[in-house]
Amino acid sequence: MQMATISPKFQVVIPRAIREPMGIQVGQKIQVLRYGNRIELIPFKIARELRGFLKGINTTVERETDRV
Repeated sequence: MQMATISPKFQVVIPRAIREPMGIQVGQKIQVLRYGNRIELIPFKIARELRGFLKGINTTVERETDRV
């Protein structure tokens, strides 16, 4: 488990062990969401960067007849 500390300016440093594998860069936008008693940080990506991220996904799942 990684820990972070809130600075007097309410800033948080995302630990290297988290940000490097996720490819988080300096200046990148992060979406901040509150779920009850929890805060989630989601790296924001423009749609163009997401192109092809589903390549190779298995589409042979059985579908309901009204969804074909």
